[in-house]
Amino acid sequence: MRVLGIETSCDETGVAVYDTARPGADGLLAQALYSQVALHAEYGGVVPELASRDHVRKLLPLIRQTLAEGGLSVADLDGVAYTAGPGLVGALLVGAGVARSLAWALDKPAIAVHHMEGHLLAPLLEAPDLAPPFVALLVSGGHTQLVAVEGIGQYRLLGETLDDAAGEAFDKTAKLMGLPYPGGPQLARLAEQGRPGAYKFSRPMTDRPGLDFSFSGLKTQVLLAWQGSAQCDQTRADIARGFEDAVVDTLAIKCARALDAAGSNTLIVAGGVGANLRLRAKLAQMADARAGRVCFPRPALCTDNGAMIAFAGALRLAAGQCSHASIDVRPRWDMASLPALDATADA
Repeated sequence: MRVLGIETSCDETGVAVYDTARPGADGLLAQALYSQVALHAEYGGVVPELASRDHVRKLLPLIRQTLAEGGLSVADLDGVAYTAGPGLVGALLVGAGVARSLAWALDKPAIAVHHMEGHLLAPLLEAPDLAPPFVALLVSGGHTQLVAVEGIGQYRLLGETLDDAAGEAFDKTAKLMGLPYPGGPQLARLAEQGRPGAYKFSRPMTDRPGLDFSFSGLKTQVLLAWQGSAQCDQTRADIARGFEDAVVDTLAIKCARALDAAGSNTLIVAGGVGANLRLRAKLAQMADARAGRVCFPRPALCTDNGAMIAFAGALRLAAGQCSHASIDVRPRWDMASLPALDATADA
């Protein structure tokens, strides 16, 4: 089954085609991604109306490009998957409208995909031997969650952020220190030049039981440290390193607790912050210490992309699930409400 995946939840336009007849990553026939970073840089953050308009301009050419690179035509498609939420409502409507129209014209099934389920399943694309149960750390600009995964569509929330997501904290902290947009990746690169231990920040909510996160206080600590410093390049790098170490340590401590709570030794990590090299090294060290396993998608599949939507949608379409014909998106969408893979229901 060849499935076209469309991702337009925020500021990246992603398109891919996945073929269920091929195992694992070999099933990814073609993919393309357009980023709106340059468009939003002038404003220091994503402008929803501009994001929607840019998706309108870029999506159809990107679909044509992806199909051409895969040596395919629309007639070769067996289904269409699209991100229906969570995300920016205008951006979501662009992808949903194109996907539903294409599916109707081809008389093929379409499936609405949960954006975070797409991230959660992305590691399985390259590790086909990986199967539930396991614990997932979903860590991005909009989400920081620990989820016990009993099966595809069987998700139990263990803990989540009470304020800023980890990626959001990276971006806001970078902005506090005058780094250009998007700040998170800039801060991570700057941290490579920082001296370990020069600044020591707290590991929020690790001194008490529980699996929830909070990063807003950490952001305030960084602001006070920066304002009270000489504000030179080395100080900026040292503070960036101290901040990154605090976030990484906090995530690792909570992941270990989540594995204990779920009775599992397998952790998967997905979302944009999952590309952070220090986080990958720390979690790999944690997994080795407990004779467990940690799986990451390659960095290109950590950020928003069409491949994860095509893959997640293909799994559900192949199981007989499809969505009703209306163009319906959900800017807020509880992942626990998704049907299990072996259940047939309208999304």
